[in-house]
Amino acid sequence: MNTDQDGPTFAELGLRPELLQALSTLGYEEPTPIQLEAIPLVVEGRDLLGQAATGTGKTAAFSLPVLQHLEAHRSGRSPIALVLVPTRELAVQVSEAFHRYGKDLGARVLPVYGGAPIVRQLRSLESGVDVVVATPGRALDLLNRGSLRLDEIATVVLDEADEMLDMGFAEDLDAILDATPEQRQTVLFSATMPRRLDSLARRHLRDPARITIAKEQAQAGEAPRVRQTAYVVPRGAKPAALGRILDIEAPTAAIVFCRTREEVDTLTETLNGRGYRAEPLHGGMSQEQRDKVMGRLRSGTADLLVATDVAARGLDIEQLTHVVNYDVPSAPESYVHRIGRVGRAGREGVAITLAEPREHRQLKTIEKVAGATISVQTVPTVADLRTRRLDLTRAALRESLLGDELDRFRVVVETLADEFDLMEVALAAVKLAHEAVGGADDEEEIPQVAFRTERDAGRGPAGQGSGRGERPARRVPGGPTARLFVGLGREAGIRPGDLVGAITGETELRGKDIGSIEIHQRFALVEIPEPAADEVVQALRATMIKGRKATIRRDRA
Repeated sequence: MNTDQDGPTFAELGLRPELLQALSTLGYEEPTPIQLEAIPLVVEGRDLLGQAATGTGKTAAFSLPVLQHLEAHRSGRSPIALVLVPTRELAVQVSEAFHRYGKDLGARVLPVYGGAPIVRQLRSLESGVDVVVATPGRALDLLNRGSLRLDEIATVVLDEADEMLDMGFAEDLDAILDATPEQRQTVLFSATMPRRLDSLARRHLRDPARITIAKEQAQAGEAPRVRQTAYVVPRGAKPAALGRILDIEAPTAAIVFCRTREEVDTLTETLNGRGYRAEPLHGGMSQEQRDKVMGRLRSGTADLLVATDVAARGLDIEQLTHVVNYDVPSAPESYVHRIGRVGRAGREGVAITLAEPREHRQLKTIEKVAGATISVQTVPTVADLRTRRLDLTRAALRESLLGDELDRFRVVVETLADEFDLMEVALAAVKLAHEAVGGADDEEEIPQVAFRTERDAGRGPAGQGSGRGERPARRVPGGPTARLFVGLGREAGIRPGDLVGAITGETELRGKDIGSIEIHQRFALVEIPEPAADEVVQALRATMIKGRKATIRRDRA
C-alpha cells in the first residue's frame, strides 16, 4: 500500500476503469481510511465486520467492490447484491451512491422501502435489477410474496446493523439472510458493536476480516472537528436554556433530539416562538409530511429540526453544523450515532447536550464509550447573550461596509451630518441595526447549577447543604406530609407530570414519594413528605417549570 506523502489513490486499489472515471468526475481524490482497508478485502471476496462511525465513507467502501464484480450492462433479472439499511432515507442515499458510481456500467439499482407504492417496486423487480437496497421490513414482505428473488445473491451488506437491531429487525434479518445462498459474501458495518451484534455476526458471517476505524482525531494543537459540550441545566429551565444556547451558537442547521413525540411538538412551538424556523420530525407523521420537512431543511427554508431518534435515523444533511441532545441519551451508542451526523468530510461540527444536575454519571459513561472529552459549561448569562448579539450586529455592519450598495444612503448621512456629529449619526444607525437583530432586555437569568455527585446525596440544589446531612425522607403511608403552593396552573399549561419532573429532577425524591397533585387555573397544590418540604421549596425556587419562574411556598390553607 502506498504510504508516501501524496497518499494512496483509488487506482492503487485495483478498481476498474469505469469506477475510477466516475470517482474522478465526482471529485474523489483519495480513499478514506475505511475505504482503504475495506475495499481490497471485499473485492477479494472476504466476509467483513467493520466498525466505523457515520460519515467515514462506508457507502463507497461496500458499493465500489460490489460494482467491481458487476457485469457491465448485465441483462439478468435477479439481483446479485442486497444492501439492508434501517431507514427509507438511508435506502435512498445508498441507492443514489450506487447510481453515481455505477453509471458507466449501466448498474440497475432499486431502493425498496415502506411508505412508497409497492406496485412500482414490484414492476421494477420484475423487469430486472442488479442491486436492491432495502429496509428489512419491506424486503421480507417482497420475499414472502415471491417477488424478491435472492437465489443469485453474491453479496449481502448490512449497513448500520446496530441501528437495525435497535429498531427490532433482528428476526427479519435472520429470515432474509437464511433465504440467500449459503456461499454468499456478507459485509456488516456498524458504528457500535453491542454484544447482540456479535451474536448476529457469528450466525451469518464466515471467518470475517475485522476492521475498526475510529473517528479522525485532531492533530496536536488543532481544535477537534466535533466540539462536544454539555450544559448543566435544571429540568424546568431547559426550553429557555436551549434558546439561549442556540442564540449564542447561531447554527447554520441543527438537529435537536428529544425522547418523545409530545416533547418534539412542544419544543418546536417554543423555538418557533423564539424566532427560529423549526420543524418537527417524529413517527406520528406521514411519509409525505416527513419528506416536506426534509425538503425545507435542505433548501434552507428551515434551520432547526426537532426530532426523535427513530424518525431521524439514516438522515444525512450536508449543511448540518450542530447536533443537540435535549436530554442525555439513555444509551451511549445513541450519542455516538447522533454526533456522527456532524463533522463529516473534514467539516467542523458541534455536539451539545443539556444535562440535569443528577446526570453526571451518565455523561461520564458516554465519554468512555464515545472515546471523547465532553466539556462541561454553565448556561450563557444575559450578559453573554448581549455580547453575542453585539457581535452579530458588528458582523452585519462590516459585511454591509464591504458591499457596494451604500451610495443611495449617502444623502441621508450627509443631511444628518449638517445637524449632528458624524459619530452620533453612526451610533444611532448601529442602535437601529442592533435592535433589528433583537435585544436581550426581556431575558431572565437562568439558574446556574452544577452536577450533583455521590457526595452530594441528600443535599440541596447544586450541592448546597440542606442542613440535615442525610437523604430526604421518603413518603410512607400515614407519615406526615406538607402541601406546597406552586404559582402556575392550567393557564400556564402545567400538568402533574411537569411538577413531578421538576421535583424529582432537582431533589432526591422519587415519583412514588409525591402524593396528591391538584392543578387549578392559576396555581397548583402538591403533597410531599413533611421532612423534605423546605428543601423542595428551595430547589423549585432556584429552577423553572416549563420555562417559567413560579412562586413556591408552603400552602397556607
